[in-house]
Amino acid sequence: MSVPKKVLPNPCIQKGHVPGAIHISRLSLTEAWMSEYEPDTVFVVYCAGPHCNGANKAALKLATLNRTAKEMIGGALGRADEGFTLVTA
Repeated sequence: MSVPKKVLPNPCIQKGHVPGAIHISRLSLTEAWMSEYEPDTVFVVYCAGPHCNGANKAALKLATLNRTAKEMIGGALGRADEGFTLVTA
């Protein structure tokens, strides 16, 4: 199972995100929160774009919790540049 995770400052959320993504603050990534997901869940993390390191920090935090994370290189900006959609709802 792969869960897209978005670690963005609040103003960026309103600009668009990957369909199905769940926003969570990096500071909220805890053992308790992780217990909602199967141990083999792969988390896809991204942030606003290549100028942002929130996804790197989130991936590191997930790794310290023994979780697998994949970074969506380019973030939301890269996704839009490649012609993929972002949603605002």
